Amino acid sequence: MTSAAAWGERHQVWLFVTAIALGVVVGLTFPAVAPALSLATTPVLALLLFATFLGVPLIEVGRSLGDIRFLGTVLALNFLVVPLVAFGLSRFVADDRGLLLGVLLVLLTPCVDYVIVFTGLAGGARERLLAATPLLMLLQIVLLPAYLWLFAGGAVVAEIDLAPFVEAFLWLIVVPLAAAAVVQALARRRRIGRGIERFFAAAMVPLMMATLAVVVGSQIADVGAAATALVRVVPIYLAFLAIMLVVGWAAARGVRLPVPETRALIFSGATRNSLVVLPLALALPPAFAIAPLAVVTQTLVELVGMVVFLRVVPALTPVTRPSAPPARPGR
Repeated sequence: MTSAAAWGERHQVWLFVTAIALGVVVGLTFPAVAPALSLATTPVLALLLFATFLGVPLIEVGRSLGDIRFLGTVLALNFLVVPLVAFGLSRFVADDRGLLLGVLLVLLTPCVDYVIVFTGLAGGARERLLAATPLLMLLQIVLLPAYLWLFAGGAVVAEIDLAPFVEAFLWLIVVPLAAAAVVQALARRRRIGRGIERFFAAAMVPLMMATLAVVVGSQIADVGAAATALVRVVPIYLAFLAIMLVVGWAAARGVRLPVPETRALIFSGATRNSLVVLPLALALPPAFAIAPLAVVTQTLVELVGMVVFLRVVPALTPVTRPSAPPARPGR
């Protein structure tokens, strides 16, 4: 990565922090705007996911299947190892169904958006992770209901109205993904398609900032009001980050991944899809009202953790430079 690109991505991190701070200030100073911000969450997030999908040419899904070692490790880490870790950690809030469901929703879903930024900042193989994004999204959609049934219990899942979940899936996944596919097909033949791609590539950071500000602003007052209950999930999220840092590093060493892919694997295992699952959590019945607050709390903890990861991950995975050949005698 060039120094200019590194500076640009580092600048993005501070823009994300600024957006969160803005959401905190607005949400606490003007709590009356929370309902309006809640209504804006789905449209803003849909645009963000459209931009994310648009940045991943669907043809890359097939190409990503060719790197079996990296892709297989990423999928195994996120859908075999992470569920075991999530199940173990969720036992600490198993007595509270709302917290339990919130923790499971967010920990069982790998991130597909700002993980790319943090991976690039740490010198990881972000292009490999970007190519794997559609598969990560598809598998979490398919496997999440099964894992919730296993870990939260059939009685809890039976109380959930599936209609809002289906609606959220339609507007947040199906529509943005289909629209991205149409635009990508159009871009191969028409200038207007390429123009749309360039526009949303440039709008990716502002959309991420808007999403973070809207999500935090809509929920921060409730998070503060429920702080006593939510403090229980903070150690869980911190433990998850620490465990996945070690597990991701060990998994990469076990399959002998190069350093850039190792860093990408660590970030993929540690970052979660909180922005995507929040609308699903908001669609839960009133009995689970604390679940979306548990999701927002994870977002705040994780973003702080990612700033720490930017220092720790490169130190944990140093790039070994080849030693210089010995000088010839007489020189």
